Amino acid sequence: MKWRIIGLEKHDAYFNMAIDEVLMEGIRGGTSPPTIRFYGWSPSAVSIGRFQSMEEEVDVEKCREIGVDYVRRITGGGAVYHDTAGEVTYSIAGSESEFPKGIRESYAYICRYVINGLAGLGIDSEFAPINDIIHKGKKISGSAQTRRGGVLLQHGTVLYSLDVRRMFSVLKVSKEKISDKQIRAAEERVTSVSQIKDVSINGLYSALLGAFTEDKEHSFGIWSKEETAAAEKLRIRVYGTRRWNFNR
Repeated sequence: MKWRIIGLEKHDAYFNMAIDEVLMEGIRGGTSPPTIRFYGWSPSAVSIGRFQSMEEEVDVEKCREIGVDYVRRITGGGAVYHDTAGEVTYSIAGSESEFPKGIRESYAYICRYVINGLAGLGIDSEFAPINDIIHKGKKISGSAQTRRGGVLLQHGTVLYSLDVRRMFSVLKVSKEKISDKQIRAAEERVTSVSQIKDVSINGLYSALLGAFTEDKEHSFGIWSKEETAAAEKLRIRVYGTRRWNFNR
């Protein structure tokens, strides 16, 4: 089977989530090939899990004040701050038959590509069930997954840099004022590539690209006109709406 690779690109949060859903539907309908895409977020954004409450998880007023998008994913998991210069995000979508049946097993199967990519940069990491990757006990990557109509989609972040204070300002992690103690506690739990190695964000992308494609027949491609049009429509009608983002 041949995979389509969509090289590193940046979109707003609403298009990023819309194109993932369009991709799943396209694979299910036979109009899109199995695809691996790499992307960033412009502007920075917060995404929440499918079953979370935006009002409980995100300081929406702060997001508006500093120009941060906020969107609900079709996948589960928790609220995540996506810094426009601070991460490389990936999505992989294909027939469920291409992946292990078990949830934990499929996470481990896909996360090994991230682990191999980091290893290529000289960064040791390991899978931490159910959907994290850690380096020396600190989280460096997290993923979320969904399955529908025989198609599996997993998307995840690999942290390149992290501004904990900014992250805390948009996530409702505590009713208390952000304190230096909270900042230090978070920094003890999370790490990023730039803290470990002197490598550019493009260097991280290249390492991940090599790891994800090493064992696959693949070619670089672009979104079709039909995919882009469908995603723009979904972006406006669903992901950019209050109805979707505040439906819990």
